[in-house]
Amino acid sequence: MLEINDIHKAFGGLTAVTGASFTVEAGSITALIGPNGAGKTTAFNLVSGVLRPDRGSIRLKGEEITRLSPHVVASRGVSRTFQITRALSHLTVLENMIAAAPPLRLRGLFASKMARQEVERAMDLLDFVGIDHLADNVAQELSYGQRKLLEFASAMMSDPDLVLLDEPAGGVNPTLLKRIVDRIRQLRENGVTFLIVEHNMDMVMKLCDSVVVMAHGAVLTQDTPTVVQEDPLVLDAYLGKV
Repeated sequence: MLEINDIHKAFGGLTAVTGASFTVEAGSITALIGPNGAGKTTAFNLVSGVLRPDRGSIRLKGEEITRLSPHVVASRGVSRTFQITRALSHLTVLENMIAAAPPLRLRGLFASKMARQEVERAMDLLDFVGIDHLADNVAQELSYGQRKLLEFASAMMSDPDLVLLDEPAGGVNPTLLKRIVDRIRQLRENGVTFLIVEHNMDMVMKLCDSVVVMAHGAVLTQDTPTVVQEDPLVLDAYLGKV
């Protein structure tokens, strides 16, 4: 699904990503882990087109997307969430969902049928994550965990092939986290591929098929959760000794 090959990104004298290479298999859940400053979010921004690498290549389903703009990358089937939720606080939950829908073709801008289809999809997704009863609430009234669910549902409005989740467990209580994890698994069973930046190691090790470990902007290793868990270097540097 995704091939990252020798990407580099520097900001002035600070090198954020250096020679990073990893893959995300279609239909998998892949985690991207490492300490703060390891380059994980920069890698997300490079994949989604927010940033462009200084060199290296990014391929999605075999197609070069290295220098495409964010909206073009999104049109190729990539969606993402952010570490800090970006719900439009003055809009309702349903309006936030509609705002996340792909732009309509010009001839469909005033088509009520298309609008109904969007509303139906939005409500289905809100029901899927368990907050459809909040559809008419203003987003600023939601709890932090509910905003996470809203952003997760919004990311699915474009029917993406690849979803980038930036710390979906951050600040979420165990009940809502279980719901998010269950929904990720269900979507993976339906063919959606996930790349997840996450610090919750228990979640990573139970949920993910593959784990990419970054350090100082470089990829230290990529392997199964079991192998990564038992790698002494990874345990010492990132997971901590038990």
